[in-house]
Amino acid sequence: MSAFSPYYDAHVRTLAAEAQVIAVSVEYRLAPEHPIPACYDDAWAALQWIETHANRDSPDPWLNENADFNRVFAGGDSAGGNISGNLASRFGSFGLRGIRVVGAFLVHPYFGGAEIDDKMWLYMCPSASGIDDFRMKPSVEDLGGIGCERMLVFVAEKDHLCGPGKVYYENLKKSVWKGMVELVENKGEEHCFHLKITTGDNVVVKKIVSFINQD
Repeated sequence: MSAFSPYYDAHVRTLAAEAQVIAVSVEYRLAPEHPIPACYDDAWAALQWIETHANRDSPDPWLNENADFNRVFAGGDSAGGNISGNLASRFGSFGLRGIRVVGAFLVHPYFGGAEIDDKMWLYMCPSASGIDDFRMKPSVEDLGGIGCERMLVFVAEKDHLCGPGKVYYENLKKSVWKGMVELVENKGEEHCFHLKITTGDNVVVKKIVSFINQD
């Protein structure tokens, strides 16, 4: 879904206000017109663009003057949760010299779970090695190179992506990664229910705010 969607715009604004942070919402290219890895590359390019502001002399004065480049977080829901997990791995593989990525939060992330999801993945990513591609179903070994200090994973009880989200969490705990990870299960809730709640009572927003602002 577009970053300009009323749902996502309201959600990001609420999160930024509650956490008192600057949010950069990425309008990444979509399959099938732009097959994977376009979405991953666009998200990474956004982080690199943020990094160009670390010297306080780049295009966006708001970032130059107000951003804390030592406390950067990546996050998203559904496909965005998958992309955020991929970014966390890229931090470890490539690094970002000008900024410190502290953590990532994955809300109801898309890591497969049903036959239709596997078919969709192969359609969106014709160059994939299969349904066990590391971007779709990262293994314990794949997750060992996560490059941030902490991770927060949400799953929703009534979401068919709940099981794969828990597998991601368990594999992360089993990996050689030395960071901290927490799993939050939204009992009785469906996929991305939080987008319909645009007030400070949003339990997902509250948890992300706590995750971002903890010492």
